[in-house]
Amino acid sequence: MVWLLRKCTHCEKYTLNQEKCTHCGGKVHIPHPAKFSPDDKYAKYRVATRSLG
Repeated sequence: MVWLLRKCTHCEKYTLNQEKCTHCGGKVHIPHPAKFSPDDKYAKYRVATRSLG
């Protein structure tokens, strides 16, 4: 499945543009979380980085 929706890292607005924000020209990223998997072999690293920040 292809994620079409993007979120600007600067102004936090949503856009369909995949290159840059249409409102402010900032960078965009995919706002959807990764799929959950009970066999996630990197979960301990992700939990460790969350506790640091």
